[in-house]
Parts: sequence; structure tokens; C-alpha cells
Amino acid sequence: VQLQASGGGLVQAGGSLRLSCAASGRTFSSYAMGWFRQAPGKEREFVAAIRSGGSTYYADSVKGRFTIARDNAQNTVYLQMNDLKPEDTADYYCAAGIMRPFYIRTMGNYDYWGQGTQVTVSS
Repeated sequence: VQLQASGGGLVQAGGSLRLSCAASGRTFSSYAMGWFRQAPGKEREFVAAIRSGGSTYYADSVKGRFTIARDNAQNTVYLQMNDLKPEDTADYYCAAGIMRPFYIRTMGNYDYWGQGTQVTVSS
């Protein structure tokens, strides 16, 4: 599986962005898809994930502001980010893997990673 993330950019606080992650391969629908982010000088952290059946998971810091969705026909996962804050500034990475729900927030359980897309939120 190859992943290609896009949609990052510069936005003012309170604004919105939608990230996309396009996947290759015919088994996309079988994978859990996740978004992680890494701010300068910080460790990569979980943002959101969606299982093959559509169950969604969010970090507390983004709950209520971010929405993850997938389109299996288009082999694409989206991250709609609303009410963005300066602390959301980071490189955002999409990832794919197959794991039990308990492990969905853990980076090590994802087998495939896309390149990062940069999100900068100005105050």
C-alpha cells in the first residue's frame, strides 16, 4: 500500500482545512487508516483513526473539531479540521494498518505511512 497525503497549508486560527490521503492497492477497505502529527521538537502523536467498518477514534485534543472519514470507492481517507488552533501546527501523516481497536492509537501498529503534509495555523 502506498499513501499520498495532501491538503496542508497555512490558515489563520479558527479556520479550516481538509487533508486527504490517497492509497494505492485493492485492499484499502481492509485497513484501518490513521492520522498522526508531529510538531517541531515533539514526538509524533495520534490524531484520529477510522476502522474498515467505519468506527472512528480521536485524540482528546481534536475531538469535536476534527472529523475523519473514508471513501473506499476512491481509496481515500480525509481529515476535516475545523476551528484550527496554533497548537495544531504540525506535519500530518496518514498511515494504514490492520490491528485490533485497542491498538489503533499506537504508531507501531501501522504498517504503511505516507509523507507528511504541513499544517501551519497562525494566531
